[in-house]
Amino acid sequence: MTRSRDVITADTAALQDNIEAPVSSLPGKLVAGLLARRAADAGPISILSCDNLPENGAVTRTVVTDLAAVVDDSLLAWMENNVDFATSMVDRITPGTTAEDRSLVAQAQGYEDASPVPTEPFAEWVISGRFDAGRPAWEGAGARLVEDITPYEQRKLWLLNASHSLLAYAGSIRGHATIDEAIADPQCRSWVETLWDEACRHLTLPAEMIADYRVELLRRFANPRVRDQLSRIAADGSVKLPVRILPPLLAERADGRMPVGGATAIAAWILHLRGHGAPVKDPGADRARSAAAATDEPTAVSGVLETLHSGLGDDSALVRVIIEQMEALNLGERR
Repeated sequence: MTRSRDVITADTAALQDNIEAPVSSLPGKLVAGLLARRAADAGPISILSCDNLPENGAVTRTVVTDLAAVVDDSLLAWMENNVDFATSMVDRITPGTTAEDRSLVAQAQGYEDASPVPTEPFAEWVISGRFDAGRPAWEGAGARLVEDITPYEQRKLWLLNASHSLLAYAGSIRGHATIDEAIADPQCRSWVETLWDEACRHLTLPAEMIADYRVELLRRFANPRVRDQLSRIAADGSVKLPVRILPPLLAERADGRMPVGGATAIAAWILHLRGHGAPVKDPGADRARSAAAATDEPTAVSGVLETLHSGLGDDSALVRVIIEQMEALNLGERR
């Protein structure tokens, strides 16, 4: 993080001194490019982010705008009229690269590839933006162009990603190593279906699209050739759970319902933080691990919930259900 700040600081100073100065960071290069485009009177442009994070277009806009304001605030008005920060979402499971993948590529292609990217057959690419200067015909390659990408992002986050996190923790606690193994476990699948039922009440896409997506997800998860490791998915839960699990959970509580599926995911994560199942690889989980270590269960669960969302630890009914699900998971571990 310190190194990243140092790079941005250096780029800022360089561009303030000379807009043609070489820069190293992506935001610096984008600001330098926009300064050059304005100077050349080259007209409007769309910047399409493909980062794997929600609202990546808005995030890119914020980062670039903040840097531009420091380098040359006169650029901001030009950007407002000429720059479109488009948003994209890719839905495709890409398990970690293994030595076997590299060997298969070498055998099939006749050359060494240090980082081949294995993927599942399914793919969905959703894009939203103005594209005032035109764009390639991405729809010809299967992309979906939409006015609002948010419903598609929510569907992916609350169904695919949320169930991935649930399976990563609960499935590994029950002795499974991969997604296909975990979804074949009737208990794990039941927890996933409950989680999905809760989330679907708050999705805004047509019901038929959501139902079809659930069917497709089960087929995708069951693919034995993907071999997506639960240990990979389990990493960085302190960052993932707030965007995958909490929104439907909070919406269910606001509507007066108890989200047992969401509670199960949090229960499994707490046990994970205590050393059950997949190993903890989460630099941001120190507060949560400390809270989870409390000997009094209500105190531990309440403390972990506070690290996810301020005030959530005061929900005593939710705390009780999470404790119940922790007990169910512990029993399942000893099955």
